[in-house]
Amino acid sequence: MGRMLSRATLPGTLSHVRHVSVVRPRTAPDLVAKVYAHVERDFGMLAPPMLLHSPAPVTLAASWMMLRESLLAAGLAGRPLKEAVATAVSRGNACPYCVDVHQATMDGLVRGGHAALIAAGRVDDIDDPAVRRVASWALASGTRDAAARHEPPLPPEGLRELAAVAVTFQYLNRMVNIFLTESPLPAEVPAGARGLLLRLFGRIMRTYARRGGEPGASLGLLPEAPLPADLAWADGSANLAAAFARAAAAIDAAGVRTVPAPVRELVTARLAAWDGEPTGPSRAWVAEAASALPEALRPAGRLALLTAMASYQIDDALIADFRAGTPGDLALVELTSWASMAAARRVGSWIPIVPVTEESAPSGSASAQAPAAVPAAVRAQGASPAGES
Repeated sequence: MGRMLSRATLPGTLSHVRHVSVVRPRTAPDLVAKVYAHVERDFGMLAPPMLLHSPAPVTLAASWMMLRESLLAAGLAGRPLKEAVATAVSRGNACPYCVDVHQATMDGLVRGGHAALIAAGRVDDIDDPAVRRVASWALASGTRDAAARHEPPLPPEGLRELAAVAVTFQYLNRMVNIFLTESPLPAEVPAGARGLLLRLFGRIMRTYARRGGEPGASLGLLPEAPLPADLAWADGSANLAAAFARAAAAIDAAGVRTVPAPVRELVTARLAAWDGEPTGPSRAWVAEAASALPEALRPAGRLALLTAMASYQIDDALIADFRAGTPGDLALVELTSWASMAAARRVGSWIPIVPVTEESAPSGSASAQAPAAVPAAVRAQGASPAGES
């Protein structure tokens, strides 16, 4: 069923992708073909946020691994709560494509109109306390000071799963803003029909969203790697730690391969001082920051900085400027992937989660997550905040 739906919708989904040529399934190299098979099985279709990565096979595998293990894999936090995080983070990052997709998916899972309220920024109007707490936390997680002040909506064992979703969408929102159209719906769809079509999409996705994939099923796509310090929030979940460590290592290697060292150093330094607050409508700061680079590296510097800190401001001219000196889809995807991941890791580093210690770690294997630590009422609300539709 997943493969049939995927291939039937492929012509439409291909039209969503800009700036790069998507690798078609029939010509996909081995790693791309493996990821496509995973996506079709678990997501039901070859989703455009994955397709846009296809010119860079390793970053495709890394992005799928983060999405699959954070959002799709079964865990302590229910899928509706994870979709609430995805919708809220996407709204905070001005990513209308992701807002539409995850609002529709959440609407397909639960009644109550909660997703629409999150998409509209009206979190305080949500009548379900579990969803309201999670959505409010997700919005706050995008800035350092707000994240530090906000009360965690779940104990650490469940909060790690929500943090994984938040970090994943900090990454994906940036890539989607650059490479996809503003909506998953065709531009010619009348405004009055948008809601109906998105509800239909949500019903289609509901079957796949309810499955709850087996944790760790994607880990074989990339080799083992140590968990970096800025991903320490994943420590305590062997599955999430393994997935994000492998993805980070793969994207770091792509950055070393493609992004000139002075550009990486500039972006890293700017992110170290960044607190998540918007940079403002002007791009003057980008030109000023990139002026410290050799002239030949400035297009890459401008693109990487905007990807990391204001991806919604990237336009065709900026892409063309970069391509003039560095042609090829692989370089474009790897540079933007590296910058997106650097920003996502920065955001994840300030999400407060109690670290695992010898005293607090569950007994047994490192993958044990002590489900009893999450209150039963919260688990039930996480599974179906307002009743299955």
